[in-house]
Amino acid sequence: MLVDFAAPVSASPAEAEAAAVSAEQVGYDGFGAAETKHDVFTTLALVARATERIQLRSGIAVAFARNPMTVAVLANDLQLISEGRFRLGLGSQVKPHIERRFSMPWSRPAARMEEFVGALRAIWTAWATGERMLFRGEFYKHTLMTEFFDPGPNPHGNPPVELAAVGELMTSTAGRVADGLLVHPLTSVAYLEEKLVPALREARGGSLDGFDLSLSPMVVLGADEAQRAKAEEAVRRQIAFYASTPSYRAVLDLHGWGDLADRLTMLSRRQEWVAMGAEITDEILDVFAVAGDAAAVAGQLKARFGTTADRISLYTPYEADRYQMAAVRAELSRS
Repeated sequence: MLVDFAAPVSASPAEAEAAAVSAEQVGYDGFGAAETKHDVFTTLALVARATERIQLRSGIAVAFARNPMTVAVLANDLQLISEGRFRLGLGSQVKPHIERRFSMPWSRPAARMEEFVGALRAIWTAWATGERMLFRGEFYKHTLMTEFFDPGPNPHGNPPVELAAVGELMTSTAGRVADGLLVHPLTSVAYLEEKLVPALREARGGSLDGFDLSLSPMVVLGADEAQRAKAEEAVRRQIAFYASTPSYRAVLDLHGWGDLADRLTMLSRRQEWVAMGAEITDEILDVFAVAGDAAAVAGQLKARFGTTADRISLYTPYEADRYQMAAVRAELSRS
């Protein structure tokens, strides 16, 4: 199991750069940056220049806020800058953000994503081979590429493409067209084993060989009770925030918690964030998070995901103790 470090979601590009340098020194295998307040490609360009060994991932870049050509250029450049260490993690986001925040079209996200990745690969193939650019799909058309704009073949090859998914449709899409799946933090062991893995196997003809399954489970980590109490409050609120989103309801439905999803959605519309966190019982917390000091967290992660995860990073929606984080990494790396 490879262990990655995830930059805090609110980190500036410079803060992420510093975190990546530290992660490489400690011995992490990979470094992931999210796209929330800052552009993920800008951040990873800084990280690529500041590091030498660690693998880099966009986790995630919002695909539908862009088009296949812009993503193809950005990913190709990052693969050049990092000298082959980049992994392109893409996600769809949700309809309100695509339409109202990015003012971009939204329809049939799984089908659109499948075509997006197909177009992306067609563009890279045209650059690598010099063949005519000729991609025509339902959502995207790329039929023009002149020498002036063609970067040519990438000496490091094309980066792996990984898709973020929650539902079975997008998971199946990942199985068909991607090199890996980025599993959402709001994922239980039951949902992973009963829904996601079977969907992947069916899409890939039964085998997951050569396909990476990357998890980012939520953890309540602390060396003592005081640290863990603070972490637990943040994790409860994060679970509630995700569970209030209709797109993630299927995970709750599997456990018979559909009524909770309804209550959380109502509370989120009222922006009652504290009340939302209080809805997360100990039972729900135990399903979606592991808790304890470094040794306990590492042991629980290995027990839950040791036979399924190829890569793992700790999801900590709070300022976690870096020594505890490093201790978890060291223990997981020995497994």
